[in-house]
Amino acid sequence: MKLRLATVLAATSVCVLVAGCATPVERANEKNDLLAAAGFHIVPVTTDAQRVQLETLPPNRVVQKIKDGKPVFLYADPYSCGCLYVGDENAWDNYKREQIQQKFLDQESMNAQMNENAAWNWSIGHPGWWMY
Repeated sequence: MKLRLATVLAATSVCVLVAGCATPVERANEKNDLLAAAGFHIVPVTTDAQRVQLETLPPNRVVQKIKDGKPVFLYADPYSCGCLYVGDENAWDNYKREQIQQKFLDQESMNAQMNENAAWNWSIGHPGWWMY
């Protein structure tokens, strides 16, 4: 039982470390894909005035502003595309739903990897990973 627990903990640690190794640009690209799929519109930053406005927003974070009495959600991406994502409440709801689904899929993948590692025979009588 201790060996199985150690195996599961080791597999979990490796998964967390690998997931944490993504660069800010890679994490931004993943988020950009979710934003675009959710219905956010991409606004390219082409002028210096727009670039200054982009820099006033926190990078790679969704912020809510009110425009004409309605909430508007903005996501500044200065690293990956140098653009602004703009969405309404419907796009924001879609984004949150996509984000939850992505986390669920990531968790399912990690569970499958852990189950595969836990099923492998690590006993003394069985040649282990060091034999390969």
